[in-house]
Amino acid sequence: MDAMDTILTRRSIRRYTADRVSEELITAVLEAAMSAPSAGNQQPWHFVVIDDRALLDQVPLFHPHTAMLKEAQVAILVCGDPDLEKHPGYWPQDCAAATQNLLLAAHAAGLGAVWTGFYPREERVVAMRKLLNMPDRVIPFALVPVGWPAEEKPPALRYDKARVHTNGW
Repeated sequence: MDAMDTILTRRSIRRYTADRVSEELITAVLEAAMSAPSAGNQQPWHFVVIDDRALLDQVPLFHPHTAMLKEAQVAILVCGDPDLEKHPGYWPQDCAAATQNLLLAAHAAGLGAVWTGFYPREERVVAMRKLLNMPDRVIPFALVPVGWPAEEKPPALRYDKARVHTNGW
């Protein structure tokens, strides 16, 4: 799949088969995530791979939009670490770029994935930190359930010429 096909056909997948995702594929999507651009190339992120069923099943108790974790075999938590920033305040943009790369790499590999947001919802951030025994300085940004898709979605044609402005509004 070439880059444009990957971008234009990626969809949020919330249903997964029971098939295991290999460690090699998890490493590949993490490599893509860590290849994202970041302010000053400081890469102020950490990633937590969660494949413990007991942990995955607890997340929907405090995040109302993560029911798909009941089927996912693994999820990857993208976290920001402001202590690693060279340019303060840019870590959310950096983590967003890493999350998008992760989603695109998963899709290109034939996996399904979906972005579930944690930051800036303080109650979700605090609950996830507690669940995973994370340091206070690290901020859970997004959790990406990953698995072999048990649903297919057609490409969404989202280009809207009315949203494009040239040389001014």
